[in-house]
Amino acid sequence: MSKQIEPVKIAVIGGSGISEISEISGIDNVTEVNIETPFGKPSAPIKIGTIDGVRTAFLPRHGKSHTILPSEINVRANIYALKSLGVEQIISLTAVGSLQQTIKPKDFVIPEQIYDRTKNRINTFFGNGIVAHISFADPFCNELRDIIHKCVTELAIEHHFSDTTYVCIEGPQFSTRAESNVNRANGFSVVGMTVVPEAKLAREAEICYANISLVTDYDVFKIGEEVEAEKVVEVMQANANACKKLIKILIPKMAERKAECGCRNALKNAVQSAKDSVTKAPAYKDLSLFLDKYFKN
Repeated sequence: MSKQIEPVKIAVIGGSGISEISEISGIDNVTEVNIETPFGKPSAPIKIGTIDGVRTAFLPRHGKSHTILPSEINVRANIYALKSLGVEQIISLTAVGSLQQTIKPKDFVIPEQIYDRTKNRINTFFGNGIVAHISFADPFCNELRDIIHKCVTELAIEHHFSDTTYVCIEGPQFSTRAESNVNRANGFSVVGMTVVPEAKLAREAEICYANISLVTDYDVFKIGEEVEAEKVVEVMQANANACKKLIKILIPKMAERKAECGCRNALKNAVQSAKDSVTKAPAYKDLSLFLDKYFKN
């Protein structure tokens, strides 16, 4: 990262439906930065703009023109790039299918839990000489969730907050009816393809992370209302319009927040490797952005 770039503490990772920060009205002073990371390039150049005086970074996880499959996303590069900018809080936007009759298309869900059904993804920064085990019992920052909850309530957006679980599948295919019914029977709320490993890597990077799931369909469990591309696109546009209004009031409230959560110190006591071996490990150079606060003399 260039030393001339002023730190940016808040980021939005956009998914299907909102792919550009410029789509949100009232964004000022938009610039674009290209960041190289030890893990490769992020999905796209990161755009930085000002929302009500708050500098905010925006990254489309599927690339500028939605060309990257969920399993192809270089999530380590995305999270590392945002961390290198100084990001401390991330709002993740995702399009999802509903797994419950009471969660309707166009509703917003602020998930409390994650169930990981992915198969082929790198889900840690660690290894190559450094072993770390972060706490992940509560995968989303509950302080951020509370702020989102207040904002969607203020805007009268239909939403679901308590006892909500996002089940993440590998994709890119949608679920079979059998898979959808099993996920429903397990009590999961919504199904998507991108929160994992994003949430895990954000926690390893000690960044507060919360998700807003934008419901587009009833997955395939509801006979006669199976997920179809045409219907999804129509609902997605309505969700995007509501989400743009939400982002405008959410970002300033995030900037005012005084963090008291444990996300910012997730790596404290998490590294199990002997202290004198950590800085000598091949991985340390790449991970010094995260680890210097604990291991640099």
